[in-house]
Amino acid sequence: MAIALASLRRLLSVVLLMAAVLPAWADEAAIRKNLAERLPDLPKVDEVAKTPIPGLFEVRIGTDLFYTDEQGQYLIAGQMIETKTRTNLTEARIAKLTAIDFASLPLKDAIVWKQGSGARKLVVFADPNCGYCKKFEQELQKVKDVTVYTFLYPILGGDSPEKSRNIWCAKDNTKAWREWMVDGKAPGRAMGQCDTAALQRNAELGRKHRVNGTPALVFEDGRRVSGALPPEQVEKQLVASVRKAG
Repeated sequence: MAIALASLRRLLSVVLLMAAVLPAWADEAAIRKNLAERLPDLPKVDEVAKTPIPGLFEVRIGTDLFYTDEQGQYLIAGQMIETKTRTNLTEARIAKLTAIDFASLPLKDAIVWKQGSGARKLVVFADPNCGYCKKFEQELQKVKDVTVYTFLYPILGGDSPEKSRNIWCAKDNTKAWREWMVDGKAPGRAMGQCDTAALQRNAELGRKHRVNGTPALVFEDGRRVSGALPPEQVEKQLVASVRKAG
């Protein structure tokens, strides 16, 4: 009798486990199937995950997030905010998805300038013809004790690739970059042989991390920000990233 009861308990445990797991599989399968059938122009879904809200699922496509019900009948684009702590869960999730391992970045391919001790580090993807990049570069002069690594990333068309080459191939490319971005002095035309392979690697790096606009910032803790930040916000994030890294 004791053996029979033990076997029954084990069987019951397996049944309960299957009951807990199978609905999740069924939900994901239904979501993928229905979204693909009903929204054929929707890119392939990379991941389906539960959210803190019962019956609501996160649908991830690349680094874009959507929300749906368990049957994929509705698709919601928007922000999910946890009201008790006022945490933007969507923003936090995207920050995690888009984070870049700072240590993996090929800093040798960047233009480097330092202010003060240079103890803190910041990476910037920038196009030389980007107005927001110029303004950001000028505002960065107010931030102390930072080393800035700029990956030339000419994605705006026009003469951006030529300007990038002229700056990269200048005798002092840091000086050429800052004179153009801060003072508006155009770089001289690059003459003779110059290894521009770094510019191609920068383009590949940007595509790899889906950098679709400039400026794009990367802090030491991996946090990535699209667009320019005012100096006080840069300072705040530099402090936070150093704390995390430490």
